[in-house]
Amino acid sequence: MLVACWSSKGGAGTTVVSATLALLLGRGRVGGALLADLAGDAPAALGLVDPVTPGIAGWLAAGVDVPPDALHRLEVFAADGLALLPRGEGDLPAERADVLARLLAADDRPVVVDCGTDPRGVALVVAGSATRSVLVTRPCFLALRRATNLPVRPSEIVLLTEPGRALGRGDVERAVGAPVVAEVAVDPQVARAVDAGLLTSRLPRGFARDLARAA
Repeated sequence: MLVACWSSKGGAGTTVVSATLALLLGRGRVGGALLADLAGDAPAALGLVDPVTPGIAGWLAAGVDVPPDALHRLEVFAADGLALLPRGEGDLPAERADVLARLLAADDRPVVVDCGTDPRGVALVVAGSATRSVLVTRPCFLALRRATNLPVRPSEIVLLTEPGRALGRGDVERAVGAPVVAEVAVDPQVARAVDAGLLTSRLPRGFARDLARAA
């Protein structure tokens, strides 16, 4: 299963949702799950130092001279039941984006990809090839308008809710044309856990419970 998470506007919480979804999918599963980071913020969200590895960027830049199984060797331990495939330094050449998408889709583990904001290039190819294309958004008119104008289409939505918003679940589903599979309340405890580098060990229960509906 290949799950691509993306957003149309910065600040939606795509990286934290992607990381948490991968954690939930890996729990109690033989082999765990894999989080592939195309946006570059996953190590920080997971409380890790930036891995010293060429990452996905290096693998893509090396072209056909690097065997496909080299991608697996770039993974680093992130938490019990979770491996991280870091982005690495530099650009993400799009020439082998389809190869990357096929390898991630063929993995025996659940694979969650953080495709970042406004996915283009490699992120767009991966999101378009995913089993599930998940839009992470708040009920914001600007974000929804941008989402409907992007070349990638969601199969489902994770909606981050907060008091005082004029738009609701039904408005979001009608605007985007996809179902909301999880409503996740914006919780300051999540930000504190990320800031302290404790997302993997002290994942707030309410956040995990709400997001589990999308796992």
